[in-house]
Amino acid sequence: MTNSIIEDQKFERLDYSETALEIAEYESCSFIDCNFSQSDLSNITFVECEFINCDFSMAKLGNTTLNDVHFVNCKMLGLHFNDCNKFVLLLDFVDCNLNLSSLFQLKLKGTNFKNCSLQEVDFAESDLRSSFFDNCNFSGAIFENTNLEKADFRTSGNYSIDPDINKIRKAKFSWPGVAGLLGKYGIDLE
Repeated sequence: MTNSIIEDQKFERLDYSETALEIAEYESCSFIDCNFSQSDLSNITFVECEFINCDFSMAKLGNTTLNDVHFVNCKMLGLHFNDCNKFVLLLDFVDCNLNLSSLFQLKLKGTNFKNCSLQEVDFAESDLRSSFFDNCNFSGAIFENTNLEKADFRTSGNYSIDPDINKIRKAKFSWPGVAGLLGKYGIDLE
């Protein structure tokens, strides 16, 4: 059985926490002010889609395909992006709250995060090379065996990144944020 293809549609103010979104391939679709909280989005494909002002808190993403998907002003608490289809995963986040989410072991090279709350997000073992973190809050975020080469953290803060267990070659940091690279040493910076 093949899933249907839904193209160039706009979905507004719909509550998918009550009624499930049809398992299909959505191409060039917009979802505006929709509630996906605790929804099961497993096995759904989104290609070149945008989500604006949507709530995805605690949604299930088992084998969900997110290819060239843009999230703007979305609430995305506790999402396990690591459950998504890893073969094609291309994302962009603007003004989103991803607190308590997991990006564990994902290849997200060149991903843009702008004005995002990334508190307690698990970035362990992810490839975030050349990613851009513009004005993001990383309080409590986990970086362990993470590839951050050429990533840009200059306008972000509250991160704690151990250079001994993460790859940070040519990553960009600014003062005073660079203090987040020295936390394990227990030194006082003034």
